[in-house]
Amino acid sequence: MDPNSDPKRCEQGELTSAYALQAQPVEETAIARAHIASCGDCERELESLRSVIDRFVAWPTDVLRPTRSLQERLALRIAEDTGADPVPPPARQWSEPEWEKVAPGIECKLLAADAERQRISMLVRVAPGASYPPHTHAGVEELHLLDGELWIDERKLLPGDYNYGPPGASDEHVWSETGCTCVLVTSTRDVLR
Repeated sequence: MDPNSDPKRCEQGELTSAYALQAQPVEETAIARAHIASCGDCERELESLRSVIDRFVAWPTDVLRPTRSLQERLALRIAEDTGADPVPPPARQWSEPEWEKVAPGIECKLLAADAERQRISMLVRVAPGASYPPHTHAGVEELHLLDGELWIDERKLLPGDYNYGPPGASDEHVWSETGCTCVLVTSTRDVLR
């Protein structure tokens, strides 16, 4: 049965889907929240969507969010199929940094830099079998593993694990058999060997 032909279906059901995905413009969030709170159908729809969305939480956002050009092509295709005007993707209010290849099999996405304290925070992706060169910490290094597995010398980290590296400590062998993604906060003065 076509869900659009169901007379019991709330006409604002798409609003609930967009709200669940946090895909509507910011100014429409309060409107969606108020409607869902007052509509039993939409409230049930939101609950059913949450279990699906929760499974995607560990996925990198660049996998979940299509590029702007893809969003534009999809809007045009949907408009052609429905005969409606194309709905362009919302304007980005923040430009997400790009992944940069820093070594074979290793990519970083800079999140923040503090030049005064010589500290940076970044997301790091390590491809399966890739390794990071031996290095000595110039300052505190903090690493939180998001997915995959990472070996730091003889210690194997799993998703959710945290690693603290004090200033002056050395990591001789950092590698991933499976590939991984982590959040890394470290000094910009670390010494590679």
